[in-house]
Amino acid sequence: MLHCHWDNLGEYHAATLTLRHQILLRTRLFCQVSALSRPQKRAIFLVIDIALVNVAFAVMFAIGTGIGSHNPYFLFVAVSGIAGVSSLGLGLPRIKLNAYGRHAIVVTGKFVFLVTVSMLILFHLTDIPTEAPAVTGFGLALFLGSVAARYCMLTVLLWILRQGQTRQRLVIYGAGDTGLHMALALRNHPRILPVAFLDDDIDLQAMTVAGLPVLSPARLENVVGEYAIDRVVLAMPSSSATKLAQITRKLQVLGLQVQAMPSFAQLAGTDAASASVAPDFPGQFLGRAVFSGQSPDVSQAYGGRVVLVSGAGGSVGSELCRQLITHLPKMLVLYEQSEVALYTIDRELRELTQHEHIQIVSILGSVTDAALARRTMLDTKTEVVLHAAAYKHVPLIESNPVAGLANNVIGTRIFAEAAVFAGVQRFLLISTDKAVRPTGVMGATKRLAELVVQDLALRSPQTRFSTVRFGNVLGSSGSVLPLFRDQIARGGPVTLTDDNVTRYFMTLAEAAQLVLLTGALLPSTQLADIFVLDMGKPIKIRDLAERMIKAQGLTLRDLGNPVGDIEIIVTGLRPGEKLHEEILTEGPILPTPHPKVLRAQPVGLSEIAIVSVLKAARAAIEDCDQVAARAVISACLDGFPRSEDQRADSLSIIRVGADLVSA
Repeated sequence: MLHCHWDNLGEYHAATLTLRHQILLRTRLFCQVSALSRPQKRAIFLVIDIALVNVAFAVMFAIGTGIGSHNPYFLFVAVSGIAGVSSLGLGLPRIKLNAYGRHAIVVTGKFVFLVTVSMLILFHLTDIPTEAPAVTGFGLALFLGSVAARYCMLTVLLWILRQGQTRQRLVIYGAGDTGLHMALALRNHPRILPVAFLDDDIDLQAMTVAGLPVLSPARLENVVGEYAIDRVVLAMPSSSATKLAQITRKLQVLGLQVQAMPSFAQLAGTDAASASVAPDFPGQFLGRAVFSGQSPDVSQAYGGRVVLVSGAGGSVGSELCRQLITHLPKMLVLYEQSEVALYTIDRELRELTQHEHIQIVSILGSVTDAALARRTMLDTKTEVVLHAAAYKHVPLIESNPVAGLANNVIGTRIFAEAAVFAGVQRFLLISTDKAVRPTGVMGATKRLAELVVQDLALRSPQTRFSTVRFGNVLGSSGSVLPLFRDQIARGGPVTLTDDNVTRYFMTLAEAAQLVLLTGALLPSTQLADIFVLDMGKPIKIRDLAERMIKAQGLTLRDLGNPVGDIEIIVTGLRPGEKLHEEILTEGPILPTPHPKVLRAQPVGLSEIAIVSVLKAARAAIEDCDQVAARAVISACLDGFPRSEDQRADSLSIIRVGADLVSA
């Protein structure tokens, strides 16, 4: 046994040594090939062309009956001269080896024709007899030899270049002209290997295009594993943006890199969208790695269950729905007050789930409609509620505090009470970092919503309540990314509220992924925990604007570069905005099973205080009293800016609320 062990070890060392010698040899070959100058390479090709002509002539000399009586040295010199002049005249040595394709083969055919005709003229002038079989054999041997020699050289060259390099395995989505041209262009690439096509056209499926199989997108998951795919390129420039976005989402769920080819009209600059040939992607501006990956508990929390998403047509709500269907819930209830937004997400999800057994139910209505909320949850037997419905635009809510109070606070209370009434198992409130020590109405109403949920959790043992906070979502409606993108597309200027303003950012997909993960974590106590997502370090909005300008290939116009393309102007902070946002608040911060999620347990309000605030809020809403609405907020949130009149109103609100409760 010991002898066998040493024998195997010796074989291992021998194999390792052989592999090292091979790598060393390939490295030397690569260095030698790379060291050749362009004139040297052309000289090599010229010599090869002349040598091939001589080999073909030797074949003709061997089978020709009347040639052998003449001086062979004179003939070989003459034929070599003809070959050299013809090759140089047609530019055959100038054709790059890795670009040797259909056009180069045509040039090779012309070369063979010129050499053959020139040789026949030479034989005629020197009275050398020729026979048709000999001439045919010469031309055929020369043509096949020239083409085969270059392909053999190309194979060897690619073999040398690919040593030590990992080739990315690529699937091309779309087997039309664009996909075909791309496959041909990448066929000899040293680092990219096209392995297959995907195409929705049934007639193309099971066919072979450019030597690659055309597969059905329905087999996408099997294709990824079978072919070990790394990246997918969408070669469908004529498809709509919606179609491309849907395909991209399906592919990204499988962890694939996805890129799209622009149309030829865009590349030529004749299309209006040509300015967007180099699009920006939200994740590239984060300055950190984007979270990816899921926990097994996520699928267990939503798989086979009835899940309701309020605000399903919004940016966050719609992305939650897209990711939820990958966990295969039994039913997905879309609750939305915007008809257009509900229609859009309903149609998209039905297309994405046409091959899945997921029931999609769309409810058009407001979260402030108590009867509709209760009836919906009872009829669908809702098990999990993700409450994403809210007014979130800071300046708008600052000037419309009554609407913010009605939708964000009273609407949350009504929806949470409906969940308790219907026996919902889990209720997750989606909040914001602006709820931490709020200075604006929007953040204050979200903080009040958190307090309402905390209060209800103490008296609802069957329904487990929790809240999740995160910062700004790149690319969502009302965020700076689409605003800056539009301003840059119009030629500027880009508007900035303050040079020093910072915000926490996440991508839309990242935020939805972590929200779903948070929804799978049960609260540690009967008090509704507030989960806080780790969003890395805050980003300066000015840095974000400058990155977006550079991403479009433009330059910043400032004092140091007065001839730049885009200018940034500072407009000043708007009412209700902070210079720096916070994530954490008072109270202990605890870890969770996931490193990207923290657990906070801030102090809530008493039941009496909550009832007082809700009573006063309803009164302010009924009277459409903006001052009273702000006073409601000031009454229960320390540090919220208020005037002397609002401070007096706040005290009266608390007293009236306490009297109502005691009565």
